Amino acid sequence: MIIFPAIDIKGGKCVRLLKGDFENLTEYKNSPFDQANIFSKIGFKNLHLVDLDGALEGKLINKNSIQSITKINGVKIQVGGGVRSLEQIDELVKLGVDKVILGTKAIEDPSFLKKACTKFDKKIVLAIDVRNGFLSLSGWKRQTDILATDFIKKVNDFNISRIIYTDIDRDGTKSGPNIDSTVAFSKSSKFPIVVSGGISSIEDVKSLKSENAKEIEGVIIGKAIYDQNININELAKII
Repeated sequence: MIIFPAIDIKGGKCVRLLKGDFENLTEYKNSPFDQANIFSKIGFKNLHLVDLDGALEGKLINKNSIQSITKINGVKIQVGGGVRSLEQIDELVKLGVDKVILGTKAIEDPSFLKKACTKFDKKIVLAIDVRNGFLSLSGWKRQTDILATDFIKKVNDFNISRIIYTDIDRDGTKSGPNIDSTVAFSKSSKFPIVVSGGISSIEDVKSLKSENAKEIEGVIIGKAIYDQNININELAKII
């Protein structure tokens, strides 16, 4: 299982949101680069970055922070937040980003997703953000009536690298991941699934590694690390 420590960036700073609410934001003292460096030194080789300003504005905002993290030796990063064009994907790839996360634009325009997957082989990650099984868009500000399981069936023949499945109501709550919902969704998808939202303990991670959740490729962990509910040195041992 791949463990992705999360770094959310807003205004060049490392932050966390509660259930995607920009009004419920916690700011942390380490810069995004410093936090990435800490994760790297402990032994994490994969990081999950979100440009929160980019998610709101529909374009790459925190470019300098992202570029600095790509320079850390031995670390692969996947980056999302406001990516809306092939040109933006190309820019991120040229910065040294390993994979680019698409969300709103990909769901609103599946033909764009298909083009991106064709042009950027093995580089595209699709973000599936759900509330009660229905897709949310635009930095979780816009709720749709599209079932995630219905949407994924339409793009199952695309060259998507992986799916990030986020249960928004669990995100930042440290209430535990929605394993049942994630595994149920994974049965509709042919792509590896990365779980996001609600991780609260080492036990949650071990549960996701269990036989009952064998479809899961990885897990994104944010607030539980920053609030020290999870010891990152112990977490690194189960990578």
